Amino acid sequence: KKKLETEGLFAKPKRQLPVLPRVVGIVTSESGAALQDILKIARRRVGCHILLSDCLVQGTGAPLSIIAALKLVESRTDVEVIILARGGGSMEDLACFNDEGVVRAVHACRVPIVTAIGHQTDTTLVDFVSDVRAATPTEAAEMVFADAQLLSRRIETVTTRCTRAVSLVMER
Repeated sequence: KKKLETEGLFAKPKRQLPVLPRVVGIVTSESGAALQDILKIARRRVGCHILLSDCLVQGTGAPLSIIAALKLVESRTDVEVIILARGGGSMEDLACFNDEGVVRAVHACRVPIVTAIGHQTDTTLVDFVSDVRAATPTEAAEMVFADAQLLSRRIETVTTRCTRAVSLVMER
């Protein structure tokens, strides 16, 4: 951590997440509970395309698998945000998210990344270089996928303001 911090990797400005993404990349294990948690939220929210890039999320081969999956999703020009997720586990299980290569890949990504590794109390090095850290995969999905009811209320508010503004101009 100290080495990466000294290099300035943790000082990178954080990018804003798109309000209404059309294409979301998910980097996780296709057989893990994290993916199911994310998809459950996505089904209830405003629709968009989801691209899954399957990878190992623990074990000795996991760092290279995560890097390859991340690069694959990032190579798509239509992906607007990426969720890098894994459910809970021991610190040993989450160790691949402390791998220097994985941290550098997340840091170098041209697309905003939301990390959702482990549970609320777990923090890994990728969390320091991502654009947003979510406590859980479910929270990451809630951040990324737009809430239709909230969008509807915002549209109503903007419409009301526009109507009032036009009315004031017409009165003048």
